[in-house]
Amino acid sequence: MTMKERAQFTKENKGEYTILIPNMLPIHFTFLCNVLNSQGYKAELLTTMHRDIVEEGLKNVHNDTCFPALLVIGQFLDALKSGQYDLDKVALMITQTSGGCRATNYISLLRKALDNNNLSHIPVISLNMSGLESNPGFKLTMPIIKGFIFSIIYGDLIMWIKNQTLPYEKKHGETEEKIKKWTRLLSDELKYKKVKYKMVKKHFKEIIDDFSSIECSEEQKVKVGIVGEIYVKFSPLGNNNLERFLIDEGAEVVTPGLIDFILYATDATLRDYILYGGNLVKNKIAKMLKGFIVRVQNDMIDAIKYSGRFTPMSTFNHISNLVTGYVGREMKMGEGWLLPAEILELIDADVQNIVCAQPFGCLPNHIVGKGMFRKIKESHPSSNIVSVDYDPGATKVNQENRIKLMLAVAKRMAH
Repeated sequence: MTMKERAQFTKENKGEYTILIPNMLPIHFTFLCNVLNSQGYKAELLTTMHRDIVEEGLKNVHNDTCFPALLVIGQFLDALKSGQYDLDKVALMITQTSGGCRATNYISLLRKALDNNNLSHIPVISLNMSGLESNPGFKLTMPIIKGFIFSIIYGDLIMWIKNQTLPYEKKHGETEEKIKKWTRLLSDELKYKKVKYKMVKKHFKEIIDDFSSIECSEEQKVKVGIVGEIYVKFSPLGNNNLERFLIDEGAEVVTPGLIDFILYATDATLRDYILYGGNLVKNKIAKMLKGFIVRVQNDMIDAIKYSGRFTPMSTFNHISNLVTGYVGREMKMGEGWLLPAEILELIDADVQNIVCAQPFGCLPNHIVGKGMFRKIKESHPSSNIVSVDYDPGATKVNQENRIKLMLAVAKRMAH
């Protein structure tokens, strides 16, 4: 089979083939897998973290290519070569963008790597809402889309309040126990039940109340925000377990959620229609989708506010207004205007210390990330921002030393 004759994921494959999904956010993606399983698929999240993933990526992806692509492809190939899967009954799923980012080409790079390893018979499913590719055995239906939204919201909520309890818990391990409990309960629900929004809102309060029961110290730790390219920002594999490192260094981590990126992408579709015209039906669907996601996010934020125990995140509307005067909201390359907006969101919430994690050579992120530091610091002189590059050749020691210097400045400013 040549690369031109791409392997298709057929209707007969559904439920029979194991669909492997690369890990970016362990809690969120566990939920996403269970949504797919609820619709008759057989999805499995890859949770491997070892160095062989990088080595496998380097063998199959040019090291000048985007670091996240190298890791995702390396993780796939490492799994396929592990002997754990029937190579005649396995498929791969990868998200695919349609903008000016190398992520648009991940799927081509992955198929090339499969071809080089005599695995081109394995179907690769493109998860996109842009109509870039289709497979007869996979369709992005409304139940899947709604389930994905609920999964991301649940993941954002747990991640957000986890970061406000983990550094302060008096009983070591209690926060992790709560995470495991709710990941299991919500996964079972997403997998076996038809999830209604009334139930989702009810769970917001239950999750918050449960985490509120964790006894925490009154100690005030230095708050450090994490922003950057979406994969390296979130993935422990991509950022050398950055969150864990910051917590071990005595910081409280503040990481803006994934749902804002989904809203940013939806907002870009609406703005493209205003600027360039296009498909009216697609525009109406995007408008409805954005309205629904905003409603769900606002309800989650209200639940956090009502609890009085945790500091809530900002609404998407507030975040998008913060970037006015810095960069236009038509800027949608890579993380586009959202990256400086998240920096400003953190500063607005009095999180002055920020790590901007980016793959080395990621041009969009160097422009809208590091390239905006000077402008932001002119408006916010007390901000303490450091950019950290991640790639196969960057040493963990060098990355951590840069972050330690930022933390030293943060602790000095705190006193």
